[in-house]
Amino acid sequence: METKLTLSMDERVIKNAKEFAKKNHTSLSQMIEDYFLKLTQKDKSLEKDEISVAVKNLSGVLELPENFDYKKDRSDHLVMKYK
Repeated sequence: METKLTLSMDERVIKNAKEFAKKNHTSLSQMIEDYFLKLTQKDKSLEKDEISVAVKNLSGVLELPENFDYKKDRSDHLVMKYK
């Protein structure tokens, strides 16, 4: 069910948003709906302790040896840093 929503914003923000929407072949309404959906989904995923999309995209970027000890590596780094 579609429902109307009235928003008050700075005129420059609206102008820039309309230009952005036009360049991306969408409407302000769709952009705002997508934004609200992402906000509410983010809250739900945080409640479930799910991994964010950004973290999922980073997964597998680094290749470390099987016996890599991150605690020792961090400790060594901090010793060198504050030497």
